[in-house]
Amino acid sequence: MGMTMTQKILAAHSGQCQVKAGQLILADLDLVLGNDITSPVAIKEFAKLGKDSVFDKDKVTMIMDHFAPNKDIKAAQQCKMCRDFCEDMDITHFYDVGEMGIEHALIPEKGLVTAGNAVIGADSHTCTYGALGAFSTGVGSTDMACGMATGKAWFKVPSAIKVNLTGKLRRFVSGKDVILHLIGRIGVDGALYRSLEFTGEGLSSLTMADRLCIANMAIEAGAKNGIFAVDDITLDYIRAHGGAEPVVYAPDDDAVYDEVIDIDLSAIEPTVAFPHLPENARTFGEIGDIPINQVVIGSCTNGRLEDLQTAAEIMKGHRCAKNVRVIIIPATQQIYLDAMEQGLLKIFIESGAVVSTPTCGPCLGGHMGILAEGERAVTTTNRNFVGRMGHVKSEVYLASPATAAASALTGKITSPWEVMSI
Repeated sequence: MGMTMTQKILAAHSGQCQVKAGQLILADLDLVLGNDITSPVAIKEFAKLGKDSVFDKDKVTMIMDHFAPNKDIKAAQQCKMCRDFCEDMDITHFYDVGEMGIEHALIPEKGLVTAGNAVIGADSHTCTYGALGAFSTGVGSTDMACGMATGKAWFKVPSAIKVNLTGKLRRFVSGKDVILHLIGRIGVDGALYRSLEFTGEGLSSLTMADRLCIANMAIEAGAKNGIFAVDDITLDYIRAHGGAEPVVYAPDDDAVYDEVIDIDLSAIEPTVAFPHLPENARTFGEIGDIPINQVVIGSCTNGRLEDLQTAAEIMKGHRCAKNVRVIIIPATQQIYLDAMEQGLLKIFIESGAVVSTPTCGPCLGGHMGILAEGERAVTTTNRNFVGRMGHVKSEVYLASPATAAASALTGKITSPWEVMSI
């Protein structure tokens, strides 16, 4: 019986020739990561193990991104615990204010993950690195602690759904629209503890930003991980960012999939997920006149340079609607610098938006853009649960950078096709 991409990676990392869905394995890890919220719990659990060092100081990373720059005393204490631990353990890849970025944008940028890796992180969106052809998945802080100590983790081998991509995206349609479309089709539990494996000739038309966005939100369909077939676009990205030599795992011809989902990229339209689940996906034929109070363009899902370039193209020469707060958050310091050098920040500020240092901030209702009762936000983030960005009676609408930028100009949920000629 053949294996999927994910199963091949897990077999290689558990020292086996073959694994099958449902099998329990102990796998070697190439990277263990945490952030300023999840790492303190892991550090406390690590102390209970009696270890005086991590398994490999080059394969553990902590990134201060959720409540950093510190929003209050508790956040400051948590970050201090991480700083002290990483100094004591001589951790190579510790990223703090001035060097940090949103973890799932920073790690690919720094070349810390390559194709064929097995990665765990104490953050649910660790599945992002599947865009690079890696097996990566979110875990709890206790698993992170054990991973830091031993370099290993237990997994139940997932079965898989094959997502076959054909065609090419139209202008102002992006990976965000693709993943919202997919989640709208299968639901938030449609891929529960399964691998979403993306392949097909349509792959060649997707940028790395598209792929990173899609893999990032695999968890919003309940998936254990999302993973993309490795092609020249993947390999060029890995080499450009100094990643280790990739190991490419292609699925066997007789790999077993629970189902195959076909998506024609040319048929995808700008899509918005309505409150309070990512599966509530609608296109603009189904969307009425919905006024908004806030727009956020950023996050580990859509804070990359390509996302900011798209938003700036739409916003250039225009003013944001009165009484709409527009918050732009580049995902890393390098993206911030590149956006500044390209003049994008000037476009945003002249349009009436604010630009923040890299932070997760508003995505999780942490800081830098909390919603009040009754307020609505269009955001490029990845979750729109009740109270996700603030008051439990606020509303979060998930959208692409293009849709968010168009909505910022009109003050209501608006298709980019409405404000830009295509």
